[in-house]
Amino acid sequence: MNRIGIGYDVHPFAVGRVLVLGGVEIPGAVGLDGHSDADVLSHAIADALLGAAGKADIGHHFPNTDESIRGISSQEILRRTREILVSDGWTIGNVDATMIAEKPKIAPYIDAMKSCLTSSLGIAPDQIGIKATTNERMGFIGRGEGIAAMAVAILER
Repeated sequence: MNRIGIGYDVHPFAVGRVLVLGGVEIPGAVGLDGHSDADVLSHAIADALLGAAGKADIGHHFPNTDESIRGISSQEILRRTREILVSDGWTIGNVDATMIAEKPKIAPYIDAMKSCLTSSLGIAPDQIGIKATTNERMGFIGRGEGIAAMAVAILER
């Protein structure tokens, strides 16, 4: 049995925070606002995985009202998400994700992101695709106010 899930996340920029995407710190960039490390890529992936398994979304499992997880690494969120999946008999077939941002340039960090994400998810590098695009200067992303990410995932049982 195969299941497909989709995830989406968006966060605004916040001065004074470190930018983390796919578990990788992007030097010199303004970070994103959030209860955790605000890693939009990892959050979208977690939601895609949870959705494919028919589970509640990331906000249910890791609520922003839980002070015990304030500042949690999104790689820990992915590890815990994988544990939820494995306990239900699922394995990850593949993940594909796209980040949407005008800035910073993301392409130089994609290999490092893949390495970090494959480690957190327990999958091989050829089981994950990561891409980046701009919003062609349209909307809040186009104005440089934040970053969004979309992801799809296939689970196998």
